[in-house]
Amino acid sequence: MTTLSEAIRTTTPAKPTKPARATNPAQATKPTQTADATQAADPATSRLRRHADGMAVASFILGLLGTLVLNLLLGPCALVLGTLALTRGTTRRGRALLGLTLGAADLLILALLVTTDGTVSWHIGG
Repeated sequence: MTTLSEAIRTTTPAKPTKPARATNPAQATKPTQTADATQAADPATSRLRRHADGMAVASFILGLLGTLVLNLLLGPCALVLGTLALTRGTTRRGRALLGLTLGAADLLILALLVTTDGTVSWHIGG
């Protein structure tokens, strides 16, 4: 027959032990950091990545706005910002690709308007 303390000891999971402390402060990392965070610990790299993420979002927004207004100006801006964001290694790759797609669509809409109406503006209705 087992005692109550033996039964509890066998059913409860063992508590995780704390990791050993590094003697060198440069080697010490927080246990919640991921591999990407430890590799990108350089402030300059993280700043460039943050700027690239901002460029990806700006590319998407400018491309989206360019489909409605000022596609002659906003389309190329979306293309440039999306390309820069991708070359600088953004983590928001999807937004940068959408910005590139919408920027190209802006220029295609502009070309379509110029060939059909002979104008660079468009309106809804008669």
